[in-house]
Amino acid sequence: MKTLDRKIVLEDGSEYLGYGFGGREDRVCELVFNTSIVGYQEIVSDLSYTDQMVVMTYPLIGSYGITDEDFECKNPGIGGLAVYDYNDMPSNFRYTKTLAEWMEENGIPGICGIDTRKLTRSIRDTGSRRALITNLSVSKEQAADIIRRAPVPRDAVARVSCRKRWYSRTSNPRFHVVAIDCGIKLNIVRCLNRFGCNVTVVPYDTPAEEIRFMKPDGVLLSNGPGNPEDVIPVMETIKKLRGRYPMFGICLGHQLIALAYGARTYKLKFGHRGGNHPVMNLLTGKIEITSQNHSYAVDEKSIPATGLTMTHRNLLDQTVEGLGCEKDRIFSVQYHPESAPGPQDSSSLFEQFVTYMKEAKIHA
Repeated sequence: MKTLDRKIVLEDGSEYLGYGFGGREDRVCELVFNTSIVGYQEIVSDLSYTDQMVVMTYPLIGSYGITDEDFECKNPGIGGLAVYDYNDMPSNFRYTKTLAEWMEENGIPGICGIDTRKLTRSIRDTGSRRALITNLSVSKEQAADIIRRAPVPRDAVARVSCRKRWYSRTSNPRFHVVAIDCGIKLNIVRCLNRFGCNVTVVPYDTPAEEIRFMKPDGVLLSNGPGNPEDVIPVMETIKKLRGRYPMFGICLGHQLIALAYGARTYKLKFGHRGGNHPVMNLLTGKIEITSQNHSYAVDEKSIPATGLTMTHRNLLDQTVEGLGCEKDRIFSVQYHPESAPGPQDSSSLFEQFVTYMKEAKIHA
């Protein structure tokens, strides 16, 4: 019979005791929760979770293992994973290793057997906050001191962005897209390929002049972790390129477009993470079921003076979910159109990007 060997200690001293799996590292992370029923592999390999420990609200995790083709990044940044019931005997003909094996290889600590419902309610009531995953031998007082002394991570995008450009090509390409990598999910690149785009992925701090030299038909601003106000190089690039090329921002890219145009952002109490958020397209009146993963939102009151138009609204908390400027052929969404909770609700956004690139070519 297994014995309790690991725990999560929160800033307020509350403890959640469980069983360790994956890596055995002690780590201080921001504690967040995700409401998705499936997709744990995409979650643990999503760079937007850098420095965060994710609490899965769905109880059974690990049942289909890990599949080589389904990763969202090559080098994960997630801080840890907390689940209620971990299954280490996957039933899936595609799986190549268990979730615990992959997490151990990548130094990602996990804990199971804790009351994830109670922990999620705590996050909802009090907000996202820091926690330590550690061994049972560490006292509350020691844990509190470790959390207090741990520096708050900054400049997450600088740590996860690629170091040099790379390419993803498709057969019979119609367009060339430069994707600015702030922590890009690989499925965004796959979607662009499916829509006939060759993609050049570049580091977040690539100068605007270098991007112009590549002669793109459009520029994509990717998702990524951390505070958007830290990502000054991308904001400067947006200011220099807007109006020259069609631009499409996703998640963090959406927030950076807002900041570049003069809007403000703020941190949400516990963020949006999961595949069940209804969003209304204010231009069409249609409602999309969306997948989300972000801690920050755009301040709606700051939008009118920017020249941007609000295009989408979250129906759960009324936050801003989309922006656009038709004159500049620029638009953005806070959610993830490359994910598939709908499952095809948001594919029209890639079609819109393609349409803008067609129009730009005609008027060139």
